[in-house]
Amino acid sequence: MKIISVIGSGLIGRSWAMVFIGGGFNVKIYDNQPGQAAKAITEIRKQLEELEEAHMLRGELSATQQLALLSSYDDLAQALEGAFFVQECVFEQLDVKQSVFQDVEHLVGKDVILSSSTSCLVPSNVFSKVQNRSRCLVSHPVNPPYYVKLVELVPHPETAATVMDTTHALMTKVGQAPVCLKREIDGFALNRVQAAIIAESWRLVQDGIISVKDIDLVMSEGLGMRYAFIGPMETMHLNAPEGLGDYMKRYGEGITRVLTSFGPVPDFFAEGAKKIIDEMCELIPSDQQHLSARMERRDQLLMGLAKLKKDH
Repeated sequence: MKIISVIGSGLIGRSWAMVFIGGGFNVKIYDNQPGQAAKAITEIRKQLEELEEAHMLRGELSATQQLALLSSYDDLAQALEGAFFVQECVFEQLDVKQSVFQDVEHLVGKDVILSSSTSCLVPSNVFSKVQNRSRCLVSHPVNPPYYVKLVELVPHPETAATVMDTTHALMTKVGQAPVCLKREIDGFALNRVQAAIIAESWRLVQDGIISVKDIDLVMSEGLGMRYAFIGPMETMHLNAPEGLGDYMKRYGEGITRVLTSFGPVPDFFAEGAKKIIDEMCELIPSDQQHLSARMERRDQLLMGLAKLKKDH
């Protein structure tokens, strides 16, 4: 019960590998492009050494000890040998994922858990060509998973309860923060909540109520400050003298009034969308140099926030 196979060595595959070796598991990383999995290990080594230097390395093992748990494979059968858990991380294309799981199922025992990192495909579609679907689920991480610990566990309609329990325990052991959906739904939970925020933010800018810069400040300097530690339900519960029931008595009608004033789903491809995109690109140009610098800044800030949350 110590070997995990990671299928795909891109950003998400490398991140999962780092999370799992940080938890003390042996990880076999596979890529169907010869040499890519070996290159991934070189990249992971660099990242782990930087994390160790910054005192942000996860787990109790040193970077050298963690790297000793990692191996790369160009052969799928070898990469799957001995694994009790398989985390698929290939790109978001349904037929590719279906094909991967068909191949994997023929090479592993019936008790091996098959998990997909998909962010937008429901399990009933991803695993439709798998024979034994009771051991299948989606484990959707948030990018970048090493700093943002949430992982959504989404069952296939046939997923066994023990598979959800085992995966929840595994994710907890390696330091992630797993949440269990009771059934599959398009967008899962995180992306549905995110879509609601995106839609209203877009509408407010589109309707000339607020600028792109200022709507981002509404989240980063307002809602996001408390949402970094407590969610919307607890926020409401703590914002009234007698808790959530009291909050709804005080503010429920106002929330209902605001919700009924929301406009339709925005057209993100209409002529007006270009103005919003241009406004964003004035703040942060969309060339690779500027975007990479902001991504690096984001990851550094997330690393600091992760450390703060860990210390509290």
